[in-house]
Amino acid sequence: MPLDPASLKAFLVERIGDAGVVDDPADLPRYTTDWAGDRRGEPLLVARPRTTDEVAAVVAHCHRHGIPMVPQGGHSGLVGGALPDAERPELVISLERLNRIRAIDPLNFTLSVDAGCVLQTVKDAAAEHDCDFPLSLGAQGSCQIGGNVATNAGGLNVLRHGMMRQLVLGLEVVLPDGRVWNAMHALHKDNRGYDLKQLFIGAEGTLGIVTGAVLKLSPRTHNTRTALVAVPDVNAAMALYGQARRSCCDLLSAFELIPRACLELAFEADPSLPDPLDSPYPVYVLLEVAASGPLDLDAMIEHLFETGMAAGQILDGVLAGSDTQAERLWQIRERMVEGQQLRGEHLRTDIALPISTLADFFTAASQLMADHSPDTTVIAYGHIGDGNLHFNLLPPAGLTLADKKALLHELETELFALVDDHHGSISAEHGIGRVKQAPYLAGLAPVERELLEGIKRLFDPEELMSPGRILPRRH
Repeated sequence: MPLDPASLKAFLVERIGDAGVVDDPADLPRYTTDWAGDRRGEPLLVARPRTTDEVAAVVAHCHRHGIPMVPQGGHSGLVGGALPDAERPELVISLERLNRIRAIDPLNFTLSVDAGCVLQTVKDAAAEHDCDFPLSLGAQGSCQIGGNVATNAGGLNVLRHGMMRQLVLGLEVVLPDGRVWNAMHALHKDNRGYDLKQLFIGAEGTLGIVTGAVLKLSPRTHNTRTALVAVPDVNAAMALYGQARRSCCDLLSAFELIPRACLELAFEADPSLPDPLDSPYPVYVLLEVAASGPLDLDAMIEHLFETGMAAGQILDGVLAGSDTQAERLWQIRERMVEGQQLRGEHLRTDIALPISTLADFFTAASQLMADHSPDTTVIAYGHIGDGNLHFNLLPPAGLTLADKKALLHELETELFALVDDHHGSISAEHGIGRVKQAPYLAGLAPVERELLEGIKRLFDPEELMSPGRILPRRH
C-alpha cells in the first residue's frame, strides 16, 4: 500500500531536507498548473532533490512503497505530461535544484550539465567559451534541459541543427526502481550496439528521470542576419524556401511561415510593436542566416531578395540593420503566441508534414475548417524548414465554453484525419503526454503498440513513473 502523505513527507525531509519538500498550498500552483493555465493537478507532495543520489533515493523509496511519480522540469510543456494526476495523486519530483554546470570542453564542443539547468543558463555558459548551444525556444528562460531531453524539444533552429535528439551525446538517468544508469559519454562517434540514450529522449519521463546530459555545442555565430519578407501565399513561401536552402547553403538557420492573422495577434498582445512593412500582406516569412566566420551574409540575402522578387515569390521585405531591429522582428513571432492566449479557449496543434506537401495541406485544412465552421479563425504558422506547422484554431467568440470545447474537439478530429491522409504526424515537438494520447493511440499499428508497451513494461513494470502518459495505464 502507498504511504500516506505524512509518512512520505517524513522520509523526504530526512533524506533531502525541509527545503526539498513543498506542501504549502500557497507554493503549489507553480507545480500543479500547466503553462496555459487551463489544467490543474493535485500532487501528494513536491520533492526537490539537489543531486542525482537524492533523486535515486527518492525514486527507490517510491518504488518500494508503490508511490506513483512524475518528474517535472520548467513545467512549460503543452500536453500535460509533467502535470500531476488529479485523480491518482503522484509525487512531483522537481529537478529545479539540480542545476549545476558540470563541465565544458570547448575543444570537444561539449557541455555537461545537471538536468535542472535552465536552457538560457546553458546557452550563456556555452557563449562564455565562444560556443553555441543552438536549441532555441520561446520558453528558454524557464524550461530545463531535462525537460528538453524528455520531450525531444525542437524550436526555431531545427532546420540547421536538428532537434534535441541530435544535440545529446550522453545521459545520466535514474531508472524507475532507483538505479542510476550513467552514460555521460562525450563521444561524437560511438557505435557500441544499441543506443540506449535514444529511448529516454522523447520518452516524456515515462522510462526514467534524466538527471544529467552531455550536450553537443557548435561554434558561436558572430555573424547573423534576420529578414522578414512578404509573399503572395503559402505556395510562394514554399518555393522561396527551396530557393533559400540552395542559395544560403547550410547557413539558413530559421525559416518561419507567419500569415497576416498572426501579426494581428502579436499587435494585440503588444501594441508597441511596429508593423514591419509599409503595407499589410497576406503571408510573411521570417528567416535567419548565421555564420561563425567572416562571410558576406548581406550579399547572400540580397541575392535571395533579387531572385525571389524576379520569380514573384517576394512582394516586399526588410533586412534588419541591427540586433535591436532583428529582436523586434522575432518579437512578432513570440508575441503572436501570447495573442492566442488572450483570446481564451482555442485549439493548439503541433503537426509535422513532409515539406513538399505542406502547402497542399495548408490549403486543404483551411478549406476543411471553413466548411465545417466558417466563423472559426485559422491561425497557422510554423517552422517551414522542418515541416512543423502549428495549425491553431480560435472558435467563434459567441459560444459558451462548453460549446467551444466541443467544436474544437470535432475540428481536431477532422484535422488529424487530414494529417494522416498527408502522411504526417500529430506531434512535431510538443509530445503526446495525456492531451494527445487518444489520437496518438488511434493511429498506432498493432505491432507498434505492442513494441511500445513492451518497452514500458521492461523499464517500469509497476507503472510508477509518469503513469498514463503517452500510453494508458494497464491497471
